[in-house]
Formats: sequence, C-alpha cells, structure tokens
Amino acid sequence: MSAYTATVTVRLKQGVLDPEAETTKRALERLGFELSGLRSADRFEVDLDAADEDAARERAAEMAERLLANPTIHDYDVEVAPRE
Repeated sequence: MSAYTATVTVRLKQGVLDPEAETTKRALERLGFELSGLRSADRFEVDLDAADEDAARERAAEMAERLLANPTIHDYDVEVAPRE
C-alpha cells in the first residue's frame, strides 16, 4: 500500500443557480474587477492508502458519488498525488 492525497473538487452543474457565486461576483465587480462569470466550489483533500494511484482515484470518486457530491446538481473532479 502507498499513501496518496486525493483532491475532490465539487461544483454546481452549469445551469444550476449558484447564489454564493453571484453575490461574490457582484462584490468583485463593485471593487472594479471585470469578470464574465464566477462559480463557487468545495474542495476536499482526502489522505488515504491504496494499492496504486488508480485505486486511490476510484476510492475518492466513490466517496464523491456517495457523500461529497449530489450527482443531480453537482459535477466533481478527482486528482490524486502521492502523499509526501
């Protein structure tokens, strides 16, 4: 077994209202920043042991599907790196 850190980024799907991002976007625009869009996201860093990188990615994806993300309204990405 090797040690890995899986980073799971969960964000709302395109078309789903994101009030947090809208509020932040308006505030940034009031501060003089020009932007065409903004989306909020949650990021989870999971330390785990697995046989290899693919196994770690599969376990993190299962965590996302079962708890971290709601597949009806969320998309998620999983990145895995060896833990130092």
